[in-house]
Amino acid sequence: QLQLVESGGALVQPGGSLTLNCSASGSGFYSYAIGWLRQAPGKEREGVSCIGVNGDRLTYADSVTGRFTISRNNAQNTVYLQMNSLKPEDTAVYYCAARTVPTHLTHWCPSNPLSDFRSWGQGTQVTVSS
Repeated sequence: QLQLVESGGALVQPGGSLTLNCSASGSGFYSYAIGWLRQAPGKEREGVSCIGVNGDRLTYADSVTGRFTISRNNAQNTVYLQMNSLKPEDTAVYYCAARTVPTHLTHWCPSNPLSDFRSWGQGTQVTVSS
């Protein structure tokens, strides 16, 4: 299992940008699908986006389409979440999560991000406010 650590959370003004990092330790990072999820105050956790082993992306939250981009650097064992045009409703604790993928499913991401990821980070706080 991977150990995941998120970083990059901050207070940012509406319309601003932020990049979150998910750094992994452990072997076989290249064989894991990695996702970002978030939990806003008083709300349930929701999936944001996922990137497969081959770089294919899946967006779970329609509200981030066109604004958030997930990417990965296997040489650095890191997945990024580039967030642009941030809105107050993006305020949340952001988590990254991982699941190993069979070698023939390089595009695969979980259909249910809340239950299908196996390793989780501790989260990083993003606050969007003026």
